[in-house]
Amino acid sequence: MASLNAGSQAANSANLSTTADSPWRWWRSLMPIVSKWSYLDHAAVGPLSGPAADAIADFANQAANQGDTVWPQWVACLERLRGGLATMIGAEKDEICMVPNTTTGINLVAEGWPWQRGDNVVIPEGEFPSNLFPWLNQRSRGVEVRIVPRRGGEVNVDDLMSHVDSSTRLVAVSWVGYASGFRIDLPSLVHQAHHRGVAVFLDAIQGLGVYPLNLKETPVDFLAADGHKWLLGPEGAGVAMIARQHLDKLRCGNVGWGSVKNSFNYADPDFSLRDSASRFESGSANLLGFAGLAASVDLLIQIRQQHGDDAIADRVLQLAGKLHEMLGEIGVTTRLDARPQHRSGIVTFEVPGQDPTVIRKQAAEQNIVVSCRDGGIRASIHAYNNDDDLKQLVDVVRQAMR
Repeated sequence: MASLNAGSQAANSANLSTTADSPWRWWRSLMPIVSKWSYLDHAAVGPLSGPAADAIADFANQAANQGDTVWPQWVACLERLRGGLATMIGAEKDEICMVPNTTTGINLVAEGWPWQRGDNVVIPEGEFPSNLFPWLNQRSRGVEVRIVPRRGGEVNVDDLMSHVDSSTRLVAVSWVGYASGFRIDLPSLVHQAHHRGVAVFLDAIQGLGVYPLNLKETPVDFLAADGHKWLLGPEGAGVAMIARQHLDKLRCGNVGWGSVKNSFNYADPDFSLRDSASRFESGSANLLGFAGLAASVDLLIQIRQQHGDDAIADRVLQLAGKLHEMLGEIGVTTRLDARPQHRSGIVTFEVPGQDPTVIRKQAAEQNIVVSCRDGGIRASIHAYNNDDDLKQLVDVVRQAMR
């Protein structure tokens, strides 16, 4: 029976012989999607990597043929993933909580925080609903939600801080705007918020897996991200981070057998919560989904270990900048920020006189995948994409402008 690590082992073997020449060609060879599609929609739902697909198939095969006799192996894979994610962001392993999605991770904080009537939380305008509704839901507890206007697509740290006062408990922001692609100055935000005694929650779903983050240097207090975008995992398998000093501050509202220290002591249960973020993992985990996510995370970690923590981000930003230039050459303006530190792999643009949904449909007919967001066409580029993917999209836009 194949191991759950088979996909990662195959990737490791290929990696040893090919990435010195081109990590991006090697990575592309592990992405089945490229056989048909120029896939530029990672800010929506990313495709599974080949190793992730293999790991999921292996899991299904094991579950069908061996049942829970291999359960310890599945759990070992989950713990390997927990450690890999901790390494990726510079966290401690016991600060990592495996969750089904970003929304769950946000609600762990929003519902668990010890709010007092008159407290407030500060968020930027234009957040994805998952980083809006959980905070608005606290208004019934007497919490004020302060929504700070953006400057165009920019989330300005000083503007956020201007809305912070002695009653502010949290600032909740997206690392990268889902529509604008604007990447916030996270070190400045954390520094200024902490200087005022305010915690920071980071919706990291549009940044995790691409941009370096070391929580020892930029100590975000809470973080959540699903694995189905830039991490190239399946939907329903994500991660949250709860800084150790805040663990006991959050009420553990959704508890179960998995929340306690002696979780298998069913006959004589003792309600003693785990001394780690895993106390929020109340019941059975999506082990199949996490097996897939683990394989893709392994792939990303290999790239970073062999080519540097900035390698993936540099590649993504280089491709985003190239698409911006190529569109500019045919008279199309993008919303990509002029400042490199605020750029991401998201490039949103409008085609003069054209409906974005029509452009998206025309692109799909040419096997190119993009989205429509905020009145524009959104291309979201990963590191395994190449110049041909960009050229094909630009050709569609050029044809539409004739």
